[in-house]
Amino acid sequence: MTDAAWAPIFDAPGTVGRAIRTPKTAELVARKLRRMIVDGELKDGDHLPHEAELMEHFSVSRPTLREAVRVLEAERLVEVRRGSRTGARVCVPGPEVVARPASLLLELSGATVADVYVAREAIEPAAARLLAEQGTEEAFDELERIVDEAIPSSYAAGTFGQTAARFHLRMVQLSGNATLALIAGMLHEIYERHTTNVTRERSESDVEKYDANYKLFVRSQRKLIKLLRARDGAGAFTHWQKHMIVAQEMVLAGREGTQVRDILD
Repeated sequence: MTDAAWAPIFDAPGTVGRAIRTPKTAELVARKLRRMIVDGELKDGDHLPHEAELMEHFSVSRPTLREAVRVLEAERLVEVRRGSRTGARVCVPGPEVVARPASLLLELSGATVADVYVAREAIEPAAARLLAEQGTEEAFDELERIVDEAIPSSYAAGTFGQTAARFHLRMVQLSGNATLALIAGMLHEIYERHTTNVTRERSESDVEKYDANYKLFVRSQRKLIKLLRARDGAGAFTHWQKHMIVAQEMVLAGREGTQVRDILD
């Protein structure tokens, strides 16, 4: 390749004077181990092979190997118990890994709880459509058990807000879309805390209205499950969209300006 042919590459905006960084050996080892976890060769709960075996396999020194493991530990992909003879254990992370940093960013940006509800309104109806079209009977049964068993018992115990939030989260998770489930998981803590606080206050101040809202919520859940079992994707989308609007009006009434940081402190 001639110098003239290379010129457009080196002259491209942002590339002038930028050195090409060669990854450290520890980073390359961490990358290979990370890929083994992603591909399922190393599963949640598995222990990494002993140091001697890994050192021989990757042809690296003990300090290099330990640096690679520290990289994975920082990413919360492995757990290292100091003094343990079993070595590092694989820990496949869930949404909680990004939930707290995401909450912090929302706090720093001055986001309101209303912002979170608008985002959920964009996510959940789409998940309901997917669940109706692609979900399993086992998934529908699980949601129905929450409505038949968990919701009534939590209502009697005064923890209805938490269980209601769990129903919303499980509905998205069961849709089978990993991206929607991750976003819902990130927003779950904020939604759960706000809903729990509101339902507690409402139940103490206006029992009759609280009872009416509870019955309305349960009827709406049962209608959703009926639409899911009928494989009515469009109907499930439309119904849950309306549900989210009504729920938002009930839970946010008078609290539209509440900031995320005010409920997470």
